[in-house]
Amino acid sequence: MAHVINDECISCGACESACAMGAISEGDGKYEIDADACSDCGSCVDACPQDAIHPE
Repeated sequence: MAHVINDECISCGACESACAMGAISEGDGKYEIDADACSDCGSCVDACPQDAIHPE
């Protein structure tokens, strides 16, 4: 199951650089996770300073 980024995202990009799968990209007002590419490793969760990423 993939992770999702909620509206607490401040678009800092910390999660994008932490994602080894390249599943995170800048979206409209916040970053987004491609569910098909997400390996559910959780590295983005640890990198997010806003705690804006959680399991779907």
